[in-house]
Amino acid sequence: MAVTVSTDARTARSSSGRSRRGPRRREVRGLAYLLILPGFAFYAMFVLVPILDTFRLSFLEWDGLSPQTWVGLDNYVQVLTDPNTWASLRVSLVFVVFSCVLPVLAALLLVGIIARTKIRGLAFFRFVFFLPYTIALAVVAIAWRWLYSLDGSLNAIIRAVLGEEFAKPFLGDDGLALPALGIVGLWATFGFVVVMLLSGTQHIPKELYEAARIDGAGPVREFFTVTLPGIRHELRVSLVMTLTLALRVFDLPLMATQGGPGYATTTPSLMMYRDVFVNGQIGPGAAIAMLLTIVIFIGVGLVNRLVRSE
Repeated sequence: MAVTVSTDARTARSSSGRSRRGPRRREVRGLAYLLILPGFAFYAMFVLVPILDTFRLSFLEWDGLSPQTWVGLDNYVQVLTDPNTWASLRVSLVFVVFSCVLPVLAALLLVGIIARTKIRGLAFFRFVFFLPYTIALAVVAIAWRWLYSLDGSLNAIIRAVLGEEFAKPFLGDDGLALPALGIVGLWATFGFVVVMLLSGTQHIPKELYEAARIDGAGPVREFFTVTLPGIRHELRVSLVMTLTLALRVFDLPLMATQGGPGYATTTPSLMMYRDVFVNGQIGPGAAIAMLLTIVIFIGVGLVNRLVRSE
């Protein structure tokens, strides 16, 4: 009888405990949604609503003052049949190489070397590497424009070493302007990627490196079996950030070359700016913005899938 009573009591306590935990879990879940509501409202107001409004404007013919006219897909047809649009996308791909691919590859090489050695004053070097990323690209563009000018420091060095005939207006040359700006993008983003990947190496247990060395792993094998898997998440963030920056770059070519010479350094963002704020063609500008958004989403999705598969 006593055993039966105690068993019933335990069953009652467990059932009452489950009944108490159920509402508590629902309250915690409801509180979590309540806490993210202000942030989501801010995000919706300043990100989602402008994107939806830009999508609406891409189907209109409007100069900002006259009445809006529905034109359907005409703006997209106009943009996609314009050779300058495809030229600007090729410019963006070059920026992706210089501002995303090359910085990540160089940073991986440097981080692979640093992870195997102990460097004194690493915090100072992190600051030095990260410093270019903290400077506004407009300021960077002006500084490098002076550097690339005919009477700038770079041409002064070229004249001193090779002679006057080798001095060139780098940003005024059709074949040199885009690579010259690409080098600026590489300089501006390299430090950010290095700092991101170095932060990832801090979480890798030193025992893994010791075990790899005991097993006879060399530098290359150690990098691919220990370092690279350990910084996978930081690598993904770095690729997404630099890819997005490269595809939507605007202030660097605007301040350095105005998109010239010709369309040699014109990016889709710069074309959108000209259509909307210079030519008063809001519909085509909005269409370019939506196409660029789609390209960025596809690029980010490919990066996430690629890094996750590794």
